Amino acid sequence: MRKMDNEQGKDNETSDRKRFSFRINLFFFSSFIIFTVIIVRLAILQFVDGPQLKQQEASNVTKNVPLTPIRGTIYDSTGQNRLAYSTPVQSLYITLSKNYSDNMEQLRKPDKKLLPELENMTQKLANRFAQYGNKDEPKMTAEQIMDAMDRNYQRFSGFTPRLIKTNLNKDEVAYFMQHKSEFPGVDVVEETVRHYDPDTVAVQAVGYIKSYKSARETLDKYKNIQKSMSAENDPGLIYMDNESVGFDGLEYQYQEQLRGKNGYKTVPIDPRNMPEGVDSVTPPQKGNNIYSTINKEIQVKTEEAITDQLRWLHSHAVSGKTHPYAKTGFAVAMEVDTGNVVAMASMPDYDANYWQTGTISKDKYEEIKHVYQNATIKNVGSGQSGQHPDSTVLLGSTIKPLSVLIGLEEGLFTTNTYYQDTGAAYFGRNNSSRVRNSSGHVYGSMDPATAIRHSSNAFMVDMVGKRLYNKYINNATEAQGINVWDRYMKEFGLGVSTGVDLPGEFKGLLEYTDKGESALSRLAYASFGQQGKYTPMQLAQYTTMIATKGKRMEPHLVSQIKDTNGNVVQTFKPKVLNEVKFPDAYWNEVIRGMSTDVSAFNGFPYDFARKTGTSQQSVGRELKDNGVFIAFAPRQNPKLAVAVVIPEGGFGAWSAGPVARKIFDAYDEVYGLDGVPKKKDAATADSNAVKQP
Repeated sequence: MRKMDNEQGKDNETSDRKRFSFRINLFFFSSFIIFTVIIVRLAILQFVDGPQLKQQEASNVTKNVPLTPIRGTIYDSTGQNRLAYSTPVQSLYITLSKNYSDNMEQLRKPDKKLLPELENMTQKLANRFAQYGNKDEPKMTAEQIMDAMDRNYQRFSGFTPRLIKTNLNKDEVAYFMQHKSEFPGVDVVEETVRHYDPDTVAVQAVGYIKSYKSARETLDKYKNIQKSMSAENDPGLIYMDNESVGFDGLEYQYQEQLRGKNGYKTVPIDPRNMPEGVDSVTPPQKGNNIYSTINKEIQVKTEEAITDQLRWLHSHAVSGKTHPYAKTGFAVAMEVDTGNVVAMASMPDYDANYWQTGTISKDKYEEIKHVYQNATIKNVGSGQSGQHPDSTVLLGSTIKPLSVLIGLEEGLFTTNTYYQDTGAAYFGRNNSSRVRNSSGHVYGSMDPATAIRHSSNAFMVDMVGKRLYNKYINNATEAQGINVWDRYMKEFGLGVSTGVDLPGEFKGLLEYTDKGESALSRLAYASFGQQGKYTPMQLAQYTTMIATKGKRMEPHLVSQIKDTNGNVVQTFKPKVLNEVKFPDAYWNEVIRGMSTDVSAFNGFPYDFARKTGTSQQSVGRELKDNGVFIAFAPRQNPKLAVAVVIPEGGFGAWSAGPVARKIFDAYDEVYGLDGVPKKKDAATADSNAVKQP
């Protein structure tokens, strides 16, 4: 019995040892597994999640939420008329302090109180808008307010304020300021709305705005703007998606000066990227003010002159016919000695307030899509491709002063050379090609100045086109004469940028470079204005160059930039881009020839230089006559150069000339072509004008 007990005790002892050993092994194995998991997790935290967590830790401290900057004003030359300006409005924003989204975590741990809480707030907001809002405006619904809140963070981050309603009236502002505690996260914020002169003054030159989000999808300037600015060091330079930025014209060209700096609200952020604590606000800085060279009075009269002339062309026959398809007109008036552009009209125009909020409705865009671009510097289509000319047309006879200058400088003839005009010129193999004068006129014996005055196509072909070709025919390339012609064109600003301070300038269409025709044919047609299409701005600069006898002045639309306190930030001085030095005799000969009869200038009190043009081009298998006119006044000591283009307007003297006369008269009233304003109150009205010395 005792033996059995001993054996049983030994078995129990062995069993206990086995259990103890198993437990020890299990403990050490579990410890190994746990430590292995901890080590692996630490490694992941250190090397994989570390950088991200470090960045998140920094971002969990504060976030800078931008506040809309206050855009500067664009004035006309007097400093009295605002062409573009911003006015303050009160807007209601909400910052979501809780996570109301339908994310996975919320689905696992639903808080049934959150969504009804938000729905209750949206309904309360809708009720108050209906109660205190303007009676004649559409009422916001709770559904619209819920959408604006973006509770699922599809458009905004958690800490970003959401715009609920703008342009609050006084009653709405007073209510929400007094009942702020009832609407957690709601703030009334002062913003600005952009306005444009209701008289639609130079709207294409002034330009328009779009939202930054929309602009950066199209323009490289805004695609790269965050990279070029030190936004990390200066929160005031951060652009917001809903911020309005310049998209064209002066609004775009001077975006940085007009914008100023946005303010920002520094918001404490918790690890969930949600706002907490008390925020601080740094107010926005207003942008600088731009003082344009555009004079509102002259600009409005220019626009009216084009509109009236188009209407006249539709109802009055010129050379036996009316011109019902003359639907557009363009004009540029540029001071000869400064480069100041005092008027720039692209008609018809439109109301730039369509872009007031940075967006435009589809219906409004359809209404203006063929007129909102600046056709004085761009090639703009009529919307009926193949039926009507674009805004950039052939120069016609307005090129002839330059043709004669080239002939004189190249030694093709002298100021004393006489040419026998028989009404036509022949060129090509066996003289197979013929160019006639307008209406087949035969002018007989003429010197270069007379050839310009009578607008002799035959003189230009025989004395310039053919002779320039023959002079260089023995050179290595047959097209050397074309290269010489091209050089002169560009020296006079035709086929190159004028340097005007506006975006998107069209450099012209140089048809004489098309190798589909012989070099002789191209030079022959180019000599009288049929091989190059240029903008009215290029025409105005070219005219100024004749007036100054060789100085190509840079045109500009801004004379000064001032800060909000009236301090001058920048002044724009006259700039000569290049100078062509020809003998005075050549300039005098050409200017003497610029004396074509133009009945619209009957009674004009100044001697002035002018050249009419009727450029004929084929559009849709039909020949279209475009009216072109250039002039400067006075002939001695010139002050103003003007270029006018009326597509499908017929003879330039009848279609474009009357517009130019009204521009000169308007300038004479305000500033005086002789330096003495003719309008009695002009000195007072323009006493604050920003004039370039």
